[in-house]
Amino acid sequence: MTTEDRETPPADQAGTGDSRSSSSRWRRMRWWQELLVVAVVALVAAALVKTFLLQPFYIPSESMEPGLVKDDRILVEKASYWFGSPQRGDVVVFADPGGWLAEPEADGAVAAVLARLGLQPTGGHLVKRVIGVAGDTVVCCDEEGHLQVNGETIIEPYARPDAAGCFGPMQPGCEWSAGPVPEGQVFVMGDNRAESADSSYWLCPPAASACEPDPYVDVDLVVGKLAAVVWPLDRLDLGGGTEVFLEVPEP
Repeated sequence: MTTEDRETPPADQAGTGDSRSSSSRWRRMRWWQELLVVAVVALVAAALVKTFLLQPFYIPSESMEPGLVKDDRILVEKASYWFGSPQRGDVVVFADPGGWLAEPEADGAVAAVLARLGLQPTGGHLVKRVIGVAGDTVVCCDEEGHLQVNGETIIEPYARPDAAGCFGPMQPGCEWSAGPVPEGQVFVMGDNRAESADSSYWLCPPAASACEPDPYVDVDLVVGKLAAVVWPLDRLDLGGGTEVFLEVPEP
């Protein structure tokens, strides 16, 4: 018997090592494939949720204090406006109507991708409360400094007035009026009335014939309304405030 003959494995053992190696490689490949499928499904689900249901945002300033504090993380839900429009008292997130925000800082590539998928809070938007809807007239203020909508005084426990007790101080003397609000638009204000560049801030001066930028917000720019504060955990809140406007008459 030659050396070559002696080193040849028996027929029943031939290929056993190769078979085990192939099986092990196949299991590793299946594990990676399954992991990839799970990751893709999770990303697609996150993108769909962000597009149609919920989207995270963060509060960029003090304009919504005391209810919402700078750097709070919130969830905004979109389903409420699928077949309707923002209502008085809703806290809404909307895209910049044009010139309301300073130039946003550029996010990193990873942060931008995560934000697009709905996995990271998004900036570049504004958070305000709807005070007037189409046809409404908003007047600042009554003798006690409260806003009036369509002639009805509204008492706003969620809002922070200025030092003089005025709930609409963005124009000199706590005296201004806005409206009727155009069709398809809303009039919005921050809850921290002395520190919010909102619709009242962008109102036309008395002698002006046109405003630049426009003080009203197109409904089409509204992303959704506040669903909950999700961070910090000790301040979980569902918002509220619409009951304040229940007695406001239709325009």
